[in-house]
Amino acid sequence: MHKKMRFSNWILLLLILLFVGSEPISSYSSPSSASEEHAEISRNFLSYAKKSDFFDWIVGIRRKIHENPELGYEEFETSKLIRDELDKMGIAYKYPVAVTGVVGFIGSGKPPFVALRADMDALAMQEMVEWEHKSKVPGKMHACGHDGHVSMLLGAAKILNEHMHLLEGTVLLVFQPAEEGGGGAEKVVNEGILDNVEAIFGLHLFPYLSVGQVASKPGPILAASGEFNAVIKGKGGHAAIPQQAIDPILAASNVIVSLQHLISREADPLDSQVVTVAMFQGGNAMNVIPDYVTIGGTFRAFSKETFMQLKLRIEEVITRQASVLRCNATVNFFEKEKPFFPATINDESLHKHFWKVATGMVGKSNVKNMSPLMGSEDFAFYQEAIPGYFFFLGMQNIDMNEKLPSPHSPHFKINEDTLPYGAALHASLAVRYLIESQSKIRGAEL
Repeated sequence: MHKKMRFSNWILLLLILLFVGSEPISSYSSPSSASEEHAEISRNFLSYAKKSDFFDWIVGIRRKIHENPELGYEEFETSKLIRDELDKMGIAYKYPVAVTGVVGFIGSGKPPFVALRADMDALAMQEMVEWEHKSKVPGKMHACGHDGHVSMLLGAAKILNEHMHLLEGTVLLVFQPAEEGGGGAEKVVNEGILDNVEAIFGLHLFPYLSVGQVASKPGPILAASGEFNAVIKGKGGHAAIPQQAIDPILAASNVIVSLQHLISREADPLDSQVVTVAMFQGGNAMNVIPDYVTIGGTFRAFSKETFMQLKLRIEEVITRQASVLRCNATVNFFEKEKPFFPATINDESLHKHFWKVATGMVGKSNVKNMSPLMGSEDFAFYQEAIPGYFFFLGMQNIDMNEKLPSPHSPHFKINEDTLPYGAALHASLAVRYLIESQSKIRGAEL
């Protein structure tokens, strides 16, 4: 365990903090303030993570996971690999959490508590990237970078374990199942394991930023999302005698056009919303009007009120527009099978913390303020329970002409050079949060 700082030293530290302020100092050559010393911690963590033995280890972890992708709530082998690595480091953990999840504990075992999160699940798609460590499981692939997320959190665990003397509290390492639609984060929250945690941080690999760059913003950064499915029933018949049938294809077509009016004519242009119909199934012959058509899609918004209003109007438009053309429609939002994801809303004070840590590690020019995206993340469930912060980590190699494909593509690839940055950022965010939290506690006691 680390040695406790003497009372007089804490007074000195507090005075330094009062006069220096929160922004990192541009020169780090000879630290003379608490801010510079904390920035030095972050840079040291990155240097540690870039060492060849550490890099080879973290890349090896990522490739093992990539070769053996598992879908949500089926991550048994991934979970075992995580537990094996934590055992090697002597880090205690709880298992199972939310079916296949693992939560590690490192530090003093006492408050304050801060959490770091990585998602574990893969996607049901066939990998089209030809390389030595291609998925060995037909029809399953890590196409969203979760293999990288797990390896980076294990990397953070190794960094924290090697710098235990800096931990002034406890870090929870949350390896979470089923982010891809399964709402694994909600299950983790419901199990109460984060009840005493003050803050949680999460990251996502991002192919549109360069290695060494990060991006985020305070407030809404990702949208709330839900899915819907509608069965529109008519009356089948011969395509040459449409008057004797009730055409569900025509009704479904009108429904799809009317759904777009929800955005163009009902939504506030300054309140971003999306309704996308991505599935249309009906009929299997050129000369037969089918009995029914099935459509499905997704809807998204940045506020709970807007999201719920959009849900209400989607059901009304589908059922009423279908009835105009003499069809019946039923709508299913899959709320039990796939919980709606809330909007991902970053805590304002944690944004300031992230900015200090990230700029201290990679420099101000590499910390970007990004616009909100209409994608969604079940990290939002944590943010509904405790203050949370989510950010994006670049992995594009500016020295190569190749542009990395987007997530959820069968051609998705990870630039493994970014893994040390994710591990070091995770560890730095946690360590410096605990240091600052303890400073506030001691300041309040003076």
